[in-house]
Amino acid sequence: MKVTEVAAALLRRGEKFLICRRPPHKARGLLWEFAGGKLEEGETGEEALARECMEELGIAVEVGEVYCEVLHEYPDLTVHLTLYNCTAREEPRLLEHAELRWITPAEIGEYDFCPADVPILEKLMHSK
Repeated sequence: MKVTEVAAALLRRGEKFLICRRPPHKARGLLWEFAGGKLEEGETGEEALARECMEELGIAVEVGEVYCEVLHEYPDLTVHLTLYNCTAREEPRLLEHAELRWITPAEIGEYDFCPADVPILEKLMHSK
């Protein structure tokens, strides 16, 4: 089983955190997710996340500690998703996704997320 390494950003603004809606033409199109993406050959998770946030959101991020890790099997691939606490000084821009939203943990149920994100969302809902 080949595992695809993915790094994602937990960007917070007070009680809210950033979610991104996948473009309709991509796998799992129009589902919501955290910003980030696949690691390229030789990249660390932190390097990949810095690159992905610049590509997807047009922002430089400071990558902090790991918030959560998830191993999830989709029908077409298996991902090892590492979510990092991140900070950004700039406002994210809509460069690649269909939409961006800042939501509270109480609003999680209003959105359809990628299945790999579900354990992370449960942790966000139950942590203070």
